[in-house]
Amino acid sequence: MPNWPAERDTARPRAFAWTPYWVLAFVALWPLPGLAEGVLAIGALAVLVQLAVTLGKARMLPLDRWAAGLATALFSVYWLPELLSAPDALDRGRAWKEVAADLRYLPFLWGVAIALHAPAGRRLVFSGLAAIVALWTMDALLQAASGTSPLFWSLDALKRATAGAGFCTAAEIAAVDRLGGVFGPCNLKLGLVLASLSPFALHAAAQRFGAPGWCVAALALGIAILLGGARAAWIAYALVLLFSGWRALGGRKLLAFAAAGLVGLVVLYAASPQLQQRAERTALAFQSGQGAGIDGALSGRGRIWTGAACMIEAHPFNGVGARGFRVAWPACDPAPGQAPAWGGGEAYHAHQLLLELLSETGAIGLLLWLAGAWIVWRSWRRADAVARDRARPALLALAVTVFPLNTHLAFYSTFWGGLALLLAGLYAGALHGRERP
Repeated sequence: MPNWPAERDTARPRAFAWTPYWVLAFVALWPLPGLAEGVLAIGALAVLVQLAVTLGKARMLPLDRWAAGLATALFSVYWLPELLSAPDALDRGRAWKEVAADLRYLPFLWGVAIALHAPAGRRLVFSGLAAIVALWTMDALLQAASGTSPLFWSLDALKRATAGAGFCTAAEIAAVDRLGGVFGPCNLKLGLVLASLSPFALHAAAQRFGAPGWCVAALALGIAILLGGARAAWIAYALVLLFSGWRALGGRKLLAFAAAGLVGLVVLYAASPQLQQRAERTALAFQSGQGAGIDGALSGRGRIWTGAACMIEAHPFNGVGARGFRVAWPACDPAPGQAPAWGGGEAYHAHQLLLELLSETGAIGLLLWLAGAWIVWRSWRRADAVARDRARPALLALAVTVFPLNTHLAFYSTFWGGLALLLAGLYAGALHGRERP
């Protein structure tokens, strides 16, 4: 980490005034992952160059040393496990490529923290994230009512006009059993993304419209997330409602909202065949003595987790290497002769944070991530009440995204890793941002 000069209470330099818009552009382009990754990489490089120029001219940097230190520490606990697992990884070429490519996340985290350092930047980023979540939620509700996502239809039509083919094949569209929204029927991440970003929308609704606004936003998001069909998103959103609702409504009103929500859930269940199918699949787990039923209820994750345990036993210290799960899978598949419950193909990752860390980065990786959790907890405990209020939506979003008693996408993948580190940068920037311009 560079030697951050002491900061004065002045406005953010114009050289970094673009960073809030860059953060919002990165999120808004998530339905187009290639473009989103390009925006992240180019912006991170620009941040690095501008920081080097600023340091070289001995000018004040738009980020105090506490925010820079926290962002750097959170990057380190993410990056060091993959570095330490690379020397003897099963696929060393892929592992070292991931190590090198993920260095971009350090200036990315600095840039996100810079974007939130001044009050105007925080308002722009947090309100912009809330607006993106609201737009994607409204689009999903329109798809639920009409059968078509206007946003995805527009993106798909644009791709057909420019490339001659859409995002999804006819078979993928026919096989879809849940709401895809702006992400489309062949990239079913809508529920997970909305659940992770929901604290920003609920916080904005409560600030602007009070308890009634929070309730309306929570209801609309809940419908979209439920119809998104990702049960991990249901768990994450339930945690968001618990912590956000407790502050916005209080205990009694939150219980009343929960009771009304259960009634609405029954109505939504009766009206949605897709939701009924997801619930019926989940119910298989409660059939006693049915190991296959439990694995089916978990969409094959029981089999994947057994394979992950095999990898952990064979490589306990530093794992099989970041993104090496698919390479190790054939040797650890507990039922190689059976068709998998997820339909076909190999298992690409562990679908659970703790098992992903232990299988791909070993005990060393898990200990480093636990150190990261301690760093976040310590920074929160040491902050004053004003700083906590600033950072609360980002911390809640980060906490539910990495909640260990849940299933997950791969944290060492480009999309989900970028999302998690974005939330880490938002937390660091908001916690140690300026209160006055």
